Amino acid sequence: MNKTPNHQGFLITGIILIAVNLRTSIASVGPLIPFIRADLGLSNGLAGFLTTLPLLTFATFSLFAPAIGKRLGMGRAIFLAMILLAFGMILRVLGGIELLLIGTGITGIGIVIANVLLIPLIKVRLPQKLGLMTALMATIMSLFAAIAAGLSVPLAVDLDLGWRGSLASWSVFILIALVLWIPQIRRPKAGLDASQSPAKNVWKSKLAWHVTLFMGCQSVMYFTLTAWLPDMLISRGWSPVEAGAVSAVMQLLGLIGSYFAPAILIRQKQQSTFTLIVGIMYLFGFTGLFFHLEWLTYLSLSIIGIGMGASLSIGYTLISLRTSEDTTTAKLSAMVQSSGYYLAALGPMLFGVSLDLFNNWNFLIFFMLFFTVQFIYFGMAAGRDLKI
Repeated sequence: MNKTPNHQGFLITGIILIAVNLRTSIASVGPLIPFIRADLGLSNGLAGFLTTLPLLTFATFSLFAPAIGKRLGMGRAIFLAMILLAFGMILRVLGGIELLLIGTGITGIGIVIANVLLIPLIKVRLPQKLGLMTALMATIMSLFAAIAAGLSVPLAVDLDLGWRGSLASWSVFILIALVLWIPQIRRPKAGLDASQSPAKNVWKSKLAWHVTLFMGCQSVMYFTLTAWLPDMLISRGWSPVEAGAVSAVMQLLGLIGSYFAPAILIRQKQQSTFTLIVGIMYLFGFTGLFFHLEWLTYLSLSIIGIGMGASLSIGYTLISLRTSEDTTTAKLSAMVQSSGYYLAALGPMLFGVSLDLFNNWNFLIFFMLFFTVQFIYFGMAAGRDLKI
């Protein structure tokens, strides 16, 4: 009689530890871009591509994640994903630009397999804790993204690890996750429930596209701002350490939004109103960045941080709320993270190119405001009380 609670305890702990690693390898890069760019002689466009590349691998390999989960079982597939992530994180610091790009791409493959499969895994194995576990997953991802953003420069400068040692140090958390995920690979192979009704064709669903484009907009804003905010603040006279710390604080405040959003969403018949409120927060926050006032920058980034945390949780929660069958949930998760991340992949690189061409940091703010409007439109459509 005690086995189920014990199994659940191991599973919940494992999910939390996997979530720890789903943002650190990306969030740790942004504050270090000035160091990487100087060491390897990168252009702004190529530096932006370092953040874009994992998004391209997210988009491409997310389509294969449900099949991998079905073939290996979701527990074993997530274990494989963590091995790939660890390999990529080490490979990218061992040489020049070629290994940096190859390793970064491999980290993206590992992240997206785990990211796609964790959502249906929670819905299948912990259905009674769907809101709580979605909140924990998003909150832990945001927390360790903030920690990575805040500590990357101190690790590189104060501990004299350099950008290579700083990036490699985050692989320690993957080793811990691998060890504590072992109970999940020893369990009987657990895939998606084939006894349910056949999965819907999400690619032909207008609602599925609304969820996908909503997730794409929030991803564009998150990854572009994560990559370029420290550089923008440095251009305004902030030190690299201060810029990294402010970026970390912004993401820490996101924990408020990421933790409480799912609990609010699952209690509502429709989620459109809540999405609109978050969109309005973005409008105020990004507009405040036009003014080079330190106190207003802190306030604006605080509002944006809470909104970004809530946005991630909204996206993950909508994947579950807009589907009935487990198989449809997995397919929508793959679609959202494929098409959505293809859109997100354009953000950091396009802004990097525009910075090379025009050398105007206000373009970053206009970029964010444009996608905020799209975020509101698709979020309100995806928040309606409908099922795919």
